[in-house]
Amino acid sequence: MARNITKKNKRCRGHQKAISKKKSHSSTESGLRNYSLYINRVLKEVVPQKSISSRTIDIINTMINDTFESISTAACNLMYYRKRCTLTPEDIEKAVYLLLPEKLAKYAVAFGKEAVQRYVRSLTPCSSFIKSWGK
Repeated sequence: MARNITKKNKRCRGHQKAISKKKSHSSTESGLRNYSLYINRVLKEVVPQKSISSRTIDIINTMINDTFESISTAACNLMYYRKRCTLTPEDIEKAVYLLLPEKLAKYAVAFGKEAVQRYVRSLTPCSSFIKSWGK
């Protein structure tokens, strides 16, 4: 788990204060997310006539959370190994390549980059608004 790696007294390069973990007040006590809604959406998009049991959804959800945790732990280890204070996309990409098989990692990184680019484009304001703003 990523929480076990970070230490409260761990100091970052160039900073005087120790890095501390803020506790978030989420709805889940263990910090694990529930992806059942997204699993059902993807299933209905791929195979509309099929359904899935709640037990199978729980297993897939656990698998997603475990994969996320292992990738984040490996990325955090890479960040500390490089003596950096900030987790970069390159750390996450290298962690994915370390943990997943070659072809799967390649697709995961490609789809991840595409999703981030789509998200960033959704945040940028409309170009016509920018043009009219300058006038």
